[in-house]
Amino acid sequence: GEIAAATVAGALTLTDGARVVALRSQALTTLTGHGGMASLPLTPDQATELLTTYNGHLSLAAINGPESVVVSGDTDALDHLLTTHPHARRINVDYASHSPHVETLREQILESLAPITPQPARIPFHSTLDNTWTDTTTLDATYWYRNLRHTVQLHQTVSTLADEGYHAFIETSPHPVLTGALQETTDDATTEPTVVTGTLHRDNGTLADFLTSAAELHVRGLPIDFTPTHTGGRRIDLPTYAFQHDHYWLNPAASPAPDATGLGFDSTGHPLLGASLPLADEATLVLTGVLGVRSHPWLADHAVNGTVLLPGTAFLELAFRAGDEAGTPHLEDLTLEAPLVLPAENAIAVQVHLAAPDSAGRRALTVHSRPHPATPDQPWTRHATGTLAAEAPQAEQDTLGGTWPPAGAEPVRLDGFYDQLAAAGYTYGPAFRGLRAAWRDGDTVYAELSLPDDEHPAAARYGLHPALLDAALHTLGLAGPAEGPGGTGLPFAWSGVRLYATGATALRVRVAPLGAGSVALTLSDNTGAPVASVDSLTVRAISAEQLAAARGGWNEALFQVEWVQAAPGPEASGERWAVLGEGDTRLSAPGRVLTPCAGLGELADAPDVLLLPLPDPPDGDPAETAHRVCTRLVSFLQEWLAEERFAASRLVVLTRGAVATAAGEDIPALGLAPVWGLLRSAQAEHPDRIVLVDLDARDEAGPDGAEPALRHLPAALASGEPQVAVRAGAVLAPRLTRATPGEAAAGPRPLDPEGTVLITGGTGTLGALLARHLVTTHGVRHLHLTSRTGPDA
Repeated sequence: GEIAAATVAGALTLTDGARVVALRSQALTTLTGHGGMASLPLTPDQATELLTTYNGHLSLAAINGPESVVVSGDTDALDHLLTTHPHARRINVDYASHSPHVETLREQILESLAPITPQPARIPFHSTLDNTWTDTTTLDATYWYRNLRHTVQLHQTVSTLADEGYHAFIETSPHPVLTGALQETTDDATTEPTVVTGTLHRDNGTLADFLTSAAELHVRGLPIDFTPTHTGGRRIDLPTYAFQHDHYWLNPAASPAPDATGLGFDSTGHPLLGASLPLADEATLVLTGVLGVRSHPWLADHAVNGTVLLPGTAFLELAFRAGDEAGTPHLEDLTLEAPLVLPAENAIAVQVHLAAPDSAGRRALTVHSRPHPATPDQPWTRHATGTLAAEAPQAEQDTLGGTWPPAGAEPVRLDGFYDQLAAAGYTYGPAFRGLRAAWRDGDTVYAELSLPDDEHPAAARYGLHPALLDAALHTLGLAGPAEGPGGTGLPFAWSGVRLYATGATALRVRVAPLGAGSVALTLSDNTGAPVASVDSLTVRAISAEQLAAARGGWNEALFQVEWVQAAPGPEASGERWAVLGEGDTRLSAPGRVLTPCAGLGELADAPDVLLLPLPDPPDGDPAETAHRVCTRLVSFLQEWLAEERFAASRLVVLTRGAVATAAGEDIPALGLAPVWGLLRSAQAEHPDRIVLVDLDARDEAGPDGAEPALRHLPAALASGEPQVAVRAGAVLAPRLTRATPGEAAAGPRPLDPEGTVLITGGTGTLGALLARHLVTTHGVRHLHLTSRTGPDA
C-alpha cells in the first residue's frame, strides 16, 4: 500500500514502483513455508504483552487500528497462538513479513532495488514506517527494506494526520481490507466528520466501481475532477428540490442477493432471508434479509388503503424458513404485532431471531425490521412473535382428495370480486389475484388457487409462496351468507401451522369458521395431497391510525424540531472578541474583553469573534420590523463576507426571544423570527462563518451589569453548533426528531371555509393548481398567495 502511495505521490516512477513490488515479492518466495501472519483484535499494548510469552518467535507486524494488529513469525508459534487465542485469524500467506525472518533478505533486497531513483513528490508523503512527513528523495532501497522489516504504524500515522486536520482517507487497493480500522482510528482521533473509502473491490474492479468511490468522496465535499470521464455533453444546474416522478418501463429482473458466506454467514438460498448466523456464545440463530418492491416487485401487488404492506403470509414464510434452519419446523403460534410498510424507493432490513431452545425444545421467535441502510439511531421495530417446536402434536392429516368440489357445495360467482375488494381498500395486483374458483357449503368455503405463470419459477424456493397462501385468505370475504367480499381483515394470529410439502404453484383450500373472527385452513395440491394446515387463524381489521403510525416509522416519517442540550466542547482561550454597536454593557462575558465598534471599518485587526446584537424590536407591526431588519442585515452580510480579512472570523448574531424552543413557548420578538430563516440560508452558503444565538428575552442585567444569558455565550460557541438558544442557563440546539403521528394519524383536519389558507409559491404553476384544488374540493374561499417572482398562471 505504501509503495502505491509513493508512486501516486510521484516519489517513485511507475517503473520504479513496479520494481519494488516485483523484486521484494520475488525475494519473499525464499521465506515461504517457514512462517505466517495473523490478525488480532487487540490494542498495541495488549499485543506487545501477549508476544512477550513467545520469546521473539512472534513479532508485531502492523498496528492497523486502536484494536487491530497483525503479528508474524514462526509457523509453530503462530499455530499455538491461533489455537489458544479464540479471536485470532490467520492471514492467507506462508511467510512472515515485518519480522526477523526478513533480515536474511537484506542484502538481496538492497542489491535488487539499488537502481531505483526516488524523486521529490508532487504530493506530500507521510511515512507509515517512521510516522512522519518524509523527504521522498530518501525512499531508496534501504527505506524499502526497512519498510518490509519493521512494524507498519498505520494507526499512529492516521491518528497524527487526523489531529492535523485531515479528514478523508482513501485506501488505494484492488480490495480494501483496512477501511474498518481506518474508520475506527479516525473516530477515536477526532470529533470532526471523516470519510473513509477504498478504490476498487475484489471481483468488482471495474471503472464503475472506481467512479463510485470517487462519487462517495464528491458527495462528502471533496473536490473531484470528473472531466476525464466526460465524453461530451455540458454541465447543468440541478433543480432546487428533488422532483418526484414515475417510471412506466418494465423493471429489470431483480439481481441475486449477494453471497454472504464471505462475511461469515451461512447462505440460505431463500428469496426473503438470504443469510443465517448461529451465534457463538449462545444457542441462538439469526436470519436476515433485505426486502423492497425493487428487489421483490411482486410485493408491490399487496396494498391496503393505498399502503404497500408485507403480507401476513410472508411473516409465516419467514417463520417456516427459520424453523427449517433450526430443526423446529412446527409453528405453534405466530402473532403479528405491527404491519410492515414497504416504501416505494428504499429497502427494509428484516431480522428473524430464534432464541435458545427451552427444556421441551421449543424456540421463541421474533421478527424485526428497520430501513436499509439505516442511520445509527434508527430503531428496530418488532412486527411478530411466535413459538417453533421440533414436533407437532399427533394429528390425522386432513386432505381434500376425493370428490372435488365437495358434493353439496354451491358455486360462488367471482365476477368483479377483486374490484369489490379494491373498493373496500384492499388492492391486489396480478401476483396476488390467485383465486380461480370458489364454492360455499353453509359457512365453509372451498376454493381453487394458482400463482401467475411468471411466479412459478420462484415458488420452488419458498416453503409456500406468500402470494399463493394470501389468495387463500381472500376467501374470508365469501364466508358470509351474502355473495361478494365482506369485511376482510388482515392476519393477526396463527396457531398450529404445519407445512407438509413445498414449492406449490396451485392449491385447493377449505376455510372453516371457528367463531370469534377465526378460521381453520386445509390446503392440498391439485391431486388432494396435503400441502399445509392451520389449526386457527384469527383476522383483525387494521385501522387508518395503525397504518399511519406504521408509515410514520420510516416510510413517510413525520419529523419535528426539538431543542436539546448541546454537547459541550472545549472553550477556546485567548480569543479576541468585538461587538458591533455602542458597547452595550449587558454584552459583557466572563473572561472576554469586548472591543466595541460602530462599523467594520473601525476594526483595525480582524477579531476571532464579532458579536452583532440585534436590537429588541419595538412594539408595532412585526412585518415592518422584519422587513427593516432583514434589509439592513443583508447589506451587512454582503459587506462582511466580501472582506477577505474576516475569512477566519466568526460572526455571532444575537437575537432575543426570536424562536420558540418548547411547545407553547411564546415568540415575543416575532419581528426577528425571519432573521433566523435569512441567516440559515447564509450559513448554508458560507459554512462555519456565522453563528445564530437566541437569548431568553426574560433575562435582565444582573448587579454587575452583565446579562445572565451572556455568561453562557462562550459555552454556546464552544459547542460548535451553528444555531443555539440559551434558556435558563442551558445551551440548546435544534434537532430533527421523529414525531408521534398523533392527530395526523386520523387523517387531515378539515379546512375552515371561513379561514385563510397561505400558499407560499402560490402564484406559480403548482401553487395555482393547489389553490384551485382547495377551492373546488375543500370549499376554501379565502387564499393568500405569496411568491418571490410574481404570477406565472
